[in-house]
Amino acid sequence: MMAAMATTRRADMFTADGKPSDDDPRENGPTLGDERTTLIENLRCARLTLEMKCADLDAEAMARRSVEPSTMSLLGLVRHLAEVERGTFRVLMAGQDVPKLFTSETDRDGDFDGAVADPKVVAEAWEAWRAEVDFAERFLAEAPSLDVTADDAANLHGSGGGLMSLREAALGMIWEYARHMGHADLLRERIDGRIGQ
Repeated sequence: MMAAMATTRRADMFTADGKPSDDDPRENGPTLGDERTTLIENLRCARLTLEMKCADLDAEAMARRSVEPSTMSLLGLVRHLAEVERGTFRVLMAGQDVPKLFTSETDRDGDFDGAVADPKVVAEAWEAWRAEVDFAERFLAEAPSLDVTADDAANLHGSGGGLMSLREAALGMIWEYARHMGHADLLRERIDGRIGQ
């Protein structure tokens, strides 16, 4: 396995020749857009990166942990990001009173701890993530302004315990994905030696 990993170590994960490709769904999106367009496009690309990092993996690979004592896995990241999308857009910004997806007061790490090598668990994670992304995309596109605010009284989103604008929420979500895509790079490399854009 190490020999196979060595031959692909610097290969591009998404293109055969290691050069940018028109096939990359993150390329050729809107440029020089207004603020909302720019935020939406950056979120779209971040979300696509998560999907690309997980492409072509079975349940065992998706659930494979990084290194002890961490419980991080690609599946855990999908579940975690579904939870963060839900908490940011559906709960905080839209004010919906909905339960958490994978975590609870008694199991704060349920998103990662429950990420087990079961195809049904993987399918449920993707279904939840896509539902939350769909909601967030609609909310962000349809909001009357990026200045719409919500009260982050519990300071769950980094507001300092006060009002947070939709602009700040979108930027915070981009930051959340950016932070975790570095983890996803390392997790994918550990699974099959592949690295990528």
